[in-house]
Amino acid sequence: MAYTALEQMRRVNAARFGEDLGPAQPALYHGENENDLKSSALRFLHERCEGLLFSKEMEEAEAKADIFLGKSLRANQIPYNMQMDINRLCLEKSLEAFIDSGVADDAYTVYYCYLEMFLTRYGNSKKMVELLSEYESNGSSLLMKHRDHYSHSVYVFTLGLAIYETNVHFRESFKRYYGFDPQDAEQDRKASNLFLEYWGLTALFHDIGYPFELPFEQVLSYFEVEHQERGKGSLYLAYHSTESLTALDETAAARFESIYGRRFDTVTDLLAFDITEKLGGEYGFDEPYMADVVRSKPVHPERFGYFMDHAVFSAARLYKELAEEIGPERLTRFHVDALSAILLHNSLFKFSISFYKDKARRKQPLKADLHPLAYLLMICDELQCWDRTAYGRNSRTELQPMAVTFDFSGNAISAVYYYDREEQEKIDLFKAEYRRWEEGGEQGKPPRLKAYSDMAEKEQRFTTDIEKIVDTSIMPLSIVPDTCAADRSRKHTYLSSSNFLHLYDFAVAIHGRNEPPETTPEELERKFQSLSLEYQLSVINRAKSFSRDLDAIGCFFTDRPVDYEMVTAFKPEQVAVFAPMEHERWLREHSSMGWQAGDIYESVPLKSSAPFENEKMARRAIREQMRRHKLMLSGELTPERIRAHYFSLHEEDREKDWKPFNSMLYLLKKFDGLRIYKLS
Repeated sequence: MAYTALEQMRRVNAARFGEDLGPAQPALYHGENENDLKSSALRFLHERCEGLLFSKEMEEAEAKADIFLGKSLRANQIPYNMQMDINRLCLEKSLEAFIDSGVADDAYTVYYCYLEMFLTRYGNSKKMVELLSEYESNGSSLLMKHRDHYSHSVYVFTLGLAIYETNVHFRESFKRYYGFDPQDAEQDRKASNLFLEYWGLTALFHDIGYPFELPFEQVLSYFEVEHQERGKGSLYLAYHSTESLTALDETAAARFESIYGRRFDTVTDLLAFDITEKLGGEYGFDEPYMADVVRSKPVHPERFGYFMDHAVFSAARLYKELAEEIGPERLTRFHVDALSAILLHNSLFKFSISFYKDKARRKQPLKADLHPLAYLLMICDELQCWDRTAYGRNSRTELQPMAVTFDFSGNAISAVYYYDREEQEKIDLFKAEYRRWEEGGEQGKPPRLKAYSDMAEKEQRFTTDIEKIVDTSIMPLSIVPDTCAADRSRKHTYLSSSNFLHLYDFAVAIHGRNEPPETTPEELERKFQSLSLEYQLSVINRAKSFSRDLDAIGCFFTDRPVDYEMVTAFKPEQVAVFAPMEHERWLREHSSMGWQAGDIYESVPLKSSAPFENEKMARRAIREQMRRHKLMLSGELTPERIRAHYFSLHEEDREKDWKPFNSMLYLLKKFDGLRIYKLS
């Protein structure tokens, strides 16, 4: 039983009301291949993570006080563990939406779920997450080479879940490393939940230091000319006074001293120690060497080929966030493992430990047993090269894979990377040049068509480079390139655009649209945060769908001055188009979350309305406990049935789907500096 607290609530309802009234068990996604990326990653969340974040103490407190301590639409409506089950379902469905689309807006909701569940309120950490997306979308076009790292990180997260789910060798390595009994089912569940939390921390935030690398690359790009050696003869940036980002305060220093028996002044010194403990003996380096390398990366990039290692900043920035949001006194070895994995992933292991490109100095690839999180991050980071928005001037013209299919069967990884069939001319030209190079005795460097050539040439550079970095004996790789027609429809790209995400602020404002004008932003945010994760996401998804709705009525929003007619209010004929669309979004969202049609919660006998204000509030709580709603629609959700259902609703219920839209006109202007325009 995947969602055990939902099942327990169903049994409670059956005992109270004498019949099975729900909630229902959410359906598990099944693909044509049960070991593809989507099926494997979602199965991990659905099946392996039972009891995620459950609290025995909260359950006992509920029994003692005879009151539920979980929140849904309001506090105390559902059991606490049921709320945790629904939160996990939110993550599962958000990840499913992202896998289907790959767009930044859907990556955003995965980040949102993770932060709300494992770290802190999203509102506290939104700057850390949104800064990367804003920097890339606004500043990366100035670079010669750069591709997306925001959606990329969620893909990396997804790959790791799929590998843990399907690869018994990695799973056993992880459990051995962290002291779990591989043969104990309860231990297996606890290991899976631990993996989800700390793999999420590792994968989702491994690139948040890129805003420190981007200015460095921008300066080099300014001076870059053809055939000029990197860094020579041009200015370059270096970062000093890094202690402002890396220093440990007294509480943190004392905490880590209690864990490791050593005092550290900076998080980079702590991580240099941790990496030496894990890898020093195997790779023949000591702590002074590692500390010097880590300290020097921001200050002396000339020592590292004039490259700035964003991983140093990612680890330091994430540590700072953890210390501020959960407190240094609560940090553990698990957090340090995630941070050191991040520090290792980019260039530190490759060029300062294993020297994988230097035949004379090259050392063995990393084994999972030495540092499971670092191992998994490296292999997933290398494999995730598909569907990445190109920002850099050269990157936009390079041939990169746009899609991939994975098969994780048999503890192996088989992948077909697909390139745009429209680029077949480039591929044919490369193949012809490569044949001439072979026929000419393979003199000089072989022709390249990155990244296609790395997968297609006989050297198999893509695969062999990964095999030099990590030990793939526990998950053999098979990589094949192919072509297919581009399918851009799944991206749901519309004309509306904004320079910033601001989805959180926008959602907060939408939720508080009926509050008095004098309500402060802080008060609006408190009201929004009083919702459960499920209801917060519902408001965010409404905000995300706004560009789609505008597109349907021939409108768009932008923060740029354009010569189109501005929209100041929506007309009835426009409302008639997008209101049923919003009703459809709401129905599909609730159906995916396991809600069922029915209004029986309005008529079942009540023993008492306590602890609620009145009977109405008590019945709303029962609605949340049953996960039934009178506005839901049973059966297949076809567009025709949904539209007919919408127009059959009472006017008051129909207003819920269109009234917020006129509020959005004002909110967009207030929070994002946007205006809505009519195309014709």
